[in-house]
Amino acid sequence: MAYSGPSVFGAFDMVVWQLLALAVAAMALPVAVPWLGFVITVAIGKGLAALGVAMLLRGGLISIGHALYVAVGAYATAFLMLSVGMNELFLLLVCTTAITMASGLVIGAFMARYRAIFFAMLNLAISMVFFTLLSKLYNLTGGSDGMRVATPTVLGVTLDRTKFDLVLQFSAVALMVVVALLIDRYLKSPLGEALTAIHANEVRLEYLGVSARGVILAVYTISAALAGLGGAITAVAIGHVVPELSYWTASGQLVLIAVLGGISGVPGAFIGAFFFELVRTFAADFVPDAWNAIVGVALLIVIFFLPQGLYGLLQRVKMRKARL
Repeated sequence: MAYSGPSVFGAFDMVVWQLLALAVAAMALPVAVPWLGFVITVAIGKGLAALGVAMLLRGGLISIGHALYVAVGAYATAFLMLSVGMNELFLLLVCTTAITMASGLVIGAFMARYRAIFFAMLNLAISMVFFTLLSKLYNLTGGSDGMRVATPTVLGVTLDRTKFDLVLQFSAVALMVVVALLIDRYLKSPLGEALTAIHANEVRLEYLGVSARGVILAVYTISAALAGLGGAITAVAIGHVVPELSYWTASGQLVLIAVLGGISGVPGAFIGAFFFELVRTFAADFVPDAWNAIVGVALLIVIFFLPQGLYGLLQRVKMRKARL
């Protein structure tokens, strides 16, 4: 019998429009409030890392140590600039992503054998070991003081910091759209559908001849690459990297952003990242003594009343309008 459900390409077109709307908002907000450009850039970096976490969550895997790869990406950027002399922005992003992907492949080969709490705690353990190394190897990593990241060149052109921040913001927005579309296609591919099947019934998937370990290794490696790219963007945006990038609270924040935005669609991770960073920024600006409480209340409201996240809310509004 012929399949009569919604078209994959129709759903793909909807994701395109959603991502374009996010991109327009990300570029328009700093026009009204110029200093928000930095916040948006950092939010995109966290959104990329949270997207990797969301991919794992679709397979029923919780990583509370994924900030490890954000730190790998950030420190790889710093080392490439200081030790190798690589100063080109786009080359740095490509090389850093490749290094982090290789790290994810090696660690993922071990992690793919575990599930549930064992998967979560092993990720946490590895990230904390890395945090300790970054903090203690002072002569190599700068210890708790971290490492400075200079302003890279853009296509061989040296820009002042203001112009560079603008270029970085637009580049981050473009990367957000392109990467999200690629991940959306991956999740709609047979390999991506197999990831959801692992969460539903891993044994049945194995009976069909699909290696669950292979599926998990692939998604783990991709998620590590996304986190590394986010770490590289964060490093050049802030201009400094510290061991706290790999601390367990940073990993928990990524899981929170992924759940906050919703894992049912690729744009959810970026919606969650924008919401989190904007609420935190404005709360810290207007109520500096109670910003943690305000952020906590805002997050509790979303978690309790929007179990499918902010993206799920947008989907429900769209469905109600379609019925009218």
